[in-house]
Amino acid sequence: MAINVKLLKKICEAPGVPGYETKIRQLILKEVTPLVDEVSVDNIGNVIAIKKGKSEKKKAMVAAHMDEIGFIVTHIDDKGFVRFTTLGGFDPKTLTAQRVIIHGKKDIMGVMGTKPIHVMSAEERTKMPKTTDFYIDLGMTKEEVEKVVSVGDPITRERELIEMGECVNCKSIDNRVSVFILIETLRKMKKNPPYDIYGVFTVQEEVGLRGANVAAHGIDPDFGFGLDTTIAFDLPGAQPHEKVTSLGEGAAIKILDASAICDYRMVDYMKKTAGKYKIKWQPELLTAGGTDTAGIQRMGKQGAISGAVSIPTRHLHQVIEMASKKDIDACIDLLGACLNDLDKYDWAHK
Repeated sequence: MAINVKLLKKICEAPGVPGYETKIRQLILKEVTPLVDEVSVDNIGNVIAIKKGKSEKKKAMVAAHMDEIGFIVTHIDDKGFVRFTTLGGFDPKTLTAQRVIIHGKKDIMGVMGTKPIHVMSAEERTKMPKTTDFYIDLGMTKEEVEKVVSVGDPITRERELIEMGECVNCKSIDNRVSVFILIETLRKMKKNPPYDIYGVFTVQEEVGLRGANVAAHGIDPDFGFGLDTTIAFDLPGAQPHEKVTSLGEGAAIKILDASAICDYRMVDYMKKTAGKYKIKWQPELLTAGGTDTAGIQRMGKQGAISGAVSIPTRHLHQVIEMASKKDIDACIDLLGACLNDLDKYDWAHK
């Protein structure tokens, strides 16, 4: 089936850096409320959407973080240039020649500036840039800037979603594609899954899985599914063992990452479910980085039998993140099938 690119575009382009997720949260609430039985927002800002199951004996939690990497204003100098610090992980060289939006009293466009190459020394030209080398130029005086911008205002990157061949390309595919997948999965799911499903759109994942930790502690799920992007290093120069995943090869079933070793029963269950429903899949072993899977797995009272559906994505943490529409569709199918069949597997330790 064709995915709803129009909805994905709205979700990816909405602003929402860690701690400042108001606008993306409003969009999620509008989309998800008609699809579930209950919706609430907890104190930290997570959206918790509950789809009631046939049995209340067990609970399953799915987490898709709504925040995106971005920045926050730290200083406005005498000439109106804005200094910032990062919210989430950045490769500084990706900041070069980018437009950003400062969300002050109103949204205002700026550009990332740094020392022009024409006036760099030979030594400076060979050095990798640092985040602190950059500033934001709003084309305004200090007095004009301060009418709109204050220290503490959040900043997002400016880039629209486009379709490229069989792929979509935008800033914040990480992790807005998972927000989209969770919404579409809830839309397609059976009216009464076997157990209560808690679809949680979490906050502040990019700065330490904070929302997922809080939600899992409150929900105390029996089963957990992380939903996040993963590296597709299927690019020129990559060795076969470095790829992690490849675009177009299906939904990725996480085996481990740096913060979680997925439960062997869940990995087995997800592989068998993919085979049963003829859903294209690939394994994912990510030796660096982590996702909300870790929070779900270990923040409940007894822990949760946890795994993850991962979306292969090229150029992660850049403004040109790319995912395959076929892989996105496969992730919707796999997550839905896994939630619908949870009572059809023997979960006893072997």
